[in-house]
Amino acid sequence: MNLSRITARGQTTIPKKIRDEAGLIEGDILAFEMAGEHLVVRKVTPGPDGYLRGLSETMTEWTSPEDEEAWRDL
Repeated sequence: MNLSRITARGQTTIPKKIRDEAGLIEGDILAFEMAGEHLVVRKVTPGPDGYLRGLSETMTEWTSPEDEEAWRDL
């Protein structure tokens, strides 16, 4: 079992073993949903309509080196 703690800001780190097994890389988009009492996390693959690709491109305002540094220790 792999464990991760949630910070006061609601952030957590996906354990490296899980990231590797799921093929997750920096910039991937994850979808969260509840299935009964279970939290389900899925990697989102952009479809042919480009909606998610366009959405992910608008999220770049939070991916500057300064932002990465500011959030690193939270």
